[in-house]
This record gives sequence, C-alpha cells and structure tokens, in this order.
Amino acid sequence: MTDTVLTAESTVTDRYQTTVPEAVRRTLNLTKRAKIRYTVRPNGEVVLSRAEQEQPDPVLDGFLNFLADDLQRHPERIQAIDERLVHRIQSLVGDIDVDLDAPLPDEDE
Repeated sequence: MTDTVLTAESTVTDRYQTTVPEAVRRTLNLTKRAKIRYTVRPNGEVVLSRAEQEQPDPVLDGFLNFLADDLQRHPERIQAIDERLVHRIQSLVGDIDVDLDAPLPDEDE
C-alpha cells in the first residue's frame, strides 16, 4: 500500500452528486467536463483517478471514411428504405415515446 499524499472529503447530496474537492481537482488536473474513474478495491477502498480520453477507433473511423467516400463517389447507389422495413421498425418501437429533452429520473443521474 502506498503512503497517503492527500486526504479530502466531500458530501453526497440527495441526488447522489458530490463536488470533487479543489485539492483533488488540482492534483488530478481536472477541468470542467473531465472524466473521472472510480476503482473499487476488494477491501472497499475507492481510488479516484482521471480517466484518459477515449482514443478514436481506427477501424471504425476507417469504415466510416470508406462509407462517406463511397456515398460521395456513387450517390446513385443511395436507395430509400423499403416500406416493409419501415412498417416492421414501427411495429417494434412505434408505441415508445421518448422525450430527449426530459430530465433524467433521480435514480438515473
């Protein structure tokens, strides 16, 4: 086990939110909207660290670039979605209402 370098406390709100103490933000070089990672060890100890930014997936990026290039070179290949497929999709999800602007329920935040 390593020596303790910094100890700080914060309070969990009714909505299970907390503020990362300033000393911890400075130590981890956290900025607004930065991602943090929680690692829970078998003994119950929790380690908070700065999450590395996700690197782009070169395979996915290559595939998306291929599609974009193909669409640009061959726009005549673009076809409308088959009406039967549209009806099938609607039969599966047509009754589901989604409000993308609605706030998340407390348990989802």
